[in-house]
Amino acid sequence: MGIRIKARKFILGFLLSINFCIAQTPDIFRLEYMLMPRNTAEAKLSRIKLVANMPIKVGKNDNIIVGGEYNRIEYDLNRRTPYDDLITETFHVADINMAYILQYNQDWRFVGVVTPRLSSTLTNDIGQGDVSVNVTVGALRDRPKIEKPTRLVLGIAYNSTVAVRVPLPLVYFEKRFHPNWAYVVGAPKSGMKYFFNENHMLQTEFILDGYYVNLQNTVISSDSGVASSISTSVALFTLGYQYAVAKNIFFYGYAGHTLFQAGVLRNDEREDIFTLNDQPSFYFRTGFRIGI
Repeated sequence: MGIRIKARKFILGFLLSINFCIAQTPDIFRLEYMLMPRNTAEAKLSRIKLVANMPIKVGKNDNIIVGGEYNRIEYDLNRRTPYDDLITETFHVADINMAYILQYNQDWRFVGVVTPRLSSTLTNDIGQGDVSVNVTVGALRDRPKIEKPTRLVLGIAYNSTVAVRVPLPLVYFEKRFHPNWAYVVGAPKSGMKYFFNENHMLQTEFILDGYYVNLQNTVISSDSGVASSISTSVALFTLGYQYAVAKNIFFYGYAGHTLFQAGVLRNDEREDIFTLNDQPSFYFRTGFRIGI
């Protein structure tokens, strides 16, 4: 059990650190809805995501990207627990993205990202534990014009909210090995892509997803202790479709199923003290995005 808990914390820390850096490009705008319907643990999870970023050109080739991301998470557990006053909360996770992209040469760019994050129930005024800072540094090699285009990202990410507070390595690789086929190897996403043409694409994904939220009103249970935060880590497989309305403007939809998930309450030492949901669930995600 101890090994399983440590592995879960490591995975959660890794995936919550790297979403901005390994994206193919940061989105100028994204609006997305995600649903995990009620499962055998009587747990239901939904999320609305809103992303907006603005690239600012610096010099001849460099860029600054300033923007933000907001996630509104609804967690609904329809069974009795020691924390019934807590688990029906609406959770809020808001990031401010500040990135500098340095063009080193034709292929390589260096990227630095600082992300102040608010993750809280916001039942009271913002206080200690609600705000944290994530930092990512890395290098990106992009070769879009060769016969088999590739993209490689190498870096290190640090997340101050997770139990394992150490910088974590980041590796991401994508290759279009055939005019109609590409593969992605990395985290939080790996998979295959099939391009019917420039407008229509099918994609399989193996995804790591999750969140961490500070609980402003801690709850005491004689059985489990004091809960001061909640986190969920999920690994899942999806199949989806993306339609390009115009260049860099897309509608998309994905459906899948979890391979594992762990929704837990944690104490001030960020140790798991109570499991809310560890049962499999279906997964649906749809949205609209505008890329750079």
